[in-house]
Amino acid sequence: MNNSERIRRFQIKNEIESQCMGLIEEKIDRYLEIEHQGIIGNHYFAEASSECIYLYRDGYFIATVMMIHAINEGIIKFIAERNDIKREKTDGSTKTIEELISELQEAGYISLNCANVSKGIWKSYRNDVHHMNPTVIEIHFKELAKQNIKYLSTIKKEIFDYHVNNDGVMVLHQPKYWDIKSNGTTTSFLRLE
Repeated sequence: MNNSERIRRFQIKNEIESQCMGLIEEKIDRYLEIEHQGIIGNHYFAEASSECIYLYRDGYFIATVMMIHAINEGIIKFIAERNDIKREKTDGSTKTIEELISELQEAGYISLNCANVSKGIWKSYRNDVHHMNPTVIEIHFKELAKQNIKYLSTIKKEIFDYHVNNDGVMVLHQPKYWDIKSNGTTTSFLRLE
């Protein structure tokens, strides 16, 4: 690395450090306002769910909204799969996520509240955002990201809730959503900070 590269690197480092320190209180506030589930099943959407929290904390609201749409759909498909709900209709077409949410709620697999917040995410400009339609200019992404990340927390809490009993054992409220091994243990995704 030559001298001009070192100088440029030092300048960029100082800029980034300054930006981070100037926003630290906002990031802390955003992180604390999310009541995320600290432990969830270690499924294909778990890592994305964790990363989504970081996006929101760091103020990437458009990316947060986009990611929440995908995670919501992934969790709904997962719940349907675990309850043997088929995605295909009798005519061969595929059920929409909204139809799947309704079916899960009507069958008692998710609560009305869970269904409502999941539909709330689904209906929150999903197509406009994912296809970058011109109407995205009218969306207030900060507020939408805050609303939807709280909605997603509600869904994860319902599906992956647990308590710790007097013996210090984690008791899963809905074990069918966890991959329990023959020895009674399960693989979890931890977000405990």
